[in-house]
Amino acid sequence: EDLSVAANGFSGFLAAFWSSLALCPTELVKCKLQALRESYTSQGKDPPKIGPYQLTRNILRTEGLPGMFRGLTATFTREMPGYFFFFMAYEFSRDMLRSPGQSKDDIGALKTVVSGGVAGVTLWTIIFPADVVKSRLQVAGSSTPMLKMMRDIYTKEGVAALYNGLGPSKIGRASCRERV
Repeated sequence: EDLSVAANGFSGFLAAFWSSLALCPTELVKCKLQALRESYTSQGKDPPKIGPYQLTRNILRTEGLPGMFRGLTATFTREMPGYFFFFMAYEFSRDMLRSPGQSKDDIGALKTVVSGGVAGVTLWTIIFPADVVKSRLQVAGSSTPMLKMMRDIYTKEGVAALYNGLGPSKIGRASCRERV
């Protein structure tokens, strides 16, 4: 209850380390399935009938357990700073929206929703380049260092490519396909 805005941000940063361990394998499978389907449909072909379970089995069979964590460093790089800024923006905006003498917990539902929206927009704006790189690494199965891939995207495609799909992400409709 008595954490400062920065301490709340730091708490989100630390929590994101652990959530990244669970998130990375599920996002890997999601991104690979989306990219697989997109690559077939863009060629006018029917995509193969493969679901998350079969794809997971294929990854484990060909790459072992480490294959499920392709893109983990990029996931950490996205999640940890992202949730630092998310929780910091959330607590800051709650504090700014309260009336003098009012507790942040008493600002009401609407102001709480607005604070959540501010936090979400802050998170995605800050972390989107890392998310683009993470998705490309996972889809390609690449072991290219994250910063090298980010530099390559910037050099070959421009800074806008690192924000491709940001608008839809801010309204909760982003997918790996939009960023890859």
